[in-house]
Amino acid sequence: MAYTVNNIATKADCDVLLSIANKEKSDLAFRKLSLERQQSTYSSNSVEINAELTAINAEVNALTTIVNSLPDGDLKNEQLAKLKRAELKQFLLTDRKDDYGAVALLNKEFDLARVEKELEECDIFIAAVEARKTVIV
Repeated sequence: MAYTVNNIATKADCDVLLSIANKEKSDLAFRKLSLERQQSTYSSNSVEINAELTAINAEVNALTTIVNSLPDGDLKNEQLAKLKRAELKQFLLTDRKDDYGAVALLNKEFDLARVEKELEECDIFIAAVEARKTVIV
């Protein structure tokens, strides 16, 4: 974007703009670092959660088949309790997948890309203001 820096009349105005832009750039750099760390965590969690969810889904299916084939009694009650625990784990993993899974990872990547573009624009703005400052007498 072409900035209308020609409207800036004093070096003091340039200094104010540079101070604001450098503060924003510093904040964005910190946000970028934070997002990079989150992206790394989400990436490893995403793979782990998907693997665990696949295993627990298979376990729930197997236990459901077993419970449905057993006659009433202690063995069926025992398997039913295992099924309920597995279903709870399945629910919790599905909930974690929403918070840390592939969709959340992609969202973090999107956030990171936006911050990187904002940092690039900060650099362009700072360069434009510094160039104007050098020509002000």
